[in-house]
Amino acid sequence: MIQTIAEYEFIVKISDDEFRRLRDFIYTACGIFFKEEKKYIIENRVSRRMAALKLMTSGDYIESLRKGSPGQEELKRLLDEITTNETCFFRNAAQLKAFESKFLPEVVKKKEKISFRKLRIWSAGSSSGEEAYTIAMILVENCATLLKDWNIEIVGTDINERMLAQAREGVYSPYSVRKVPERFLQKYFTKDAARFILKPEIKKYVTFSNLNLCDDAKMLFMRTFDFIVCANVLIYFEKSDKSKITQHYYNNLQPYGYLFVGQSETLHGVNDKFKTVHFPGGFAYVK
Repeated sequence: MIQTIAEYEFIVKISDDEFRRLRDFIYTACGIFFKEEKKYIIENRVSRRMAALKLMTSGDYIESLRKGSPGQEELKRLLDEITTNETCFFRNAAQLKAFESKFLPEVVKKKEKISFRKLRIWSAGSSSGEEAYTIAMILVENCATLLKDWNIEIVGTDINERMLAQAREGVYSPYSVRKVPERFLQKYFTKDAARFILKPEIKKYVTFSNLNLCDDAKMLFMRTFDFIVCANVLIYFEKSDKSKITQHYYNNLQPYGYLFVGQSETLHGVNDKFKTVHFPGGFAYVK
């Protein structure tokens, strides 16, 4: 049943059967699984899409997802709505401090005898780019010393095309930069009214692309990374998919590589191939 609030603005109540059908569409497309208690999230996001398409019943919306190529395009738009994108620059201070002071020098030392010096970092589930660009700023700060004459490559991936477009643009709100140290804010951003625009000298180190973490074929090509950062992403997947994704991470890391996950996440019972490494305020996983 739909209650009209204003023109093309709805509250949608979805039946249990329709919820399961929509959940299956989403799970098949990206591996994200919504339990029954998260039904309200689906109702909320489907409401927005129904408003955009001017559809009056949730059954009509489900039918729109089944219509071949147009349905695939609509499914992408639905995924843009349901994927969570809460992030900011310098989000996990303890993790970033350990990365810069402990893990980065360790990896550089292990690679310093290689004639072609290249550091590769993957921000998986990069959303609008704050995480990847934070790493880039930290690395640039070390370019004159620890990383002198090194080639830096940072890859950000996400399934949400809208967020990827924002990441490539590199324009952020005051809320996104609220944790950026003042020195970094002055050095690496320009301010335009209420917007903070990231400077090209940081953007040039990062590329963004669309990647479904449950796409085994594409995950096979994400090779030879020194670090993988995947914060607050695995919590949206079922255990079997978590195991599959983290196995890809393991395979795609260098022999000494590190994996960082969110503060509330763990690989316990998911993947036992990594070794846990503790640092003040958190932990990481080493291959």
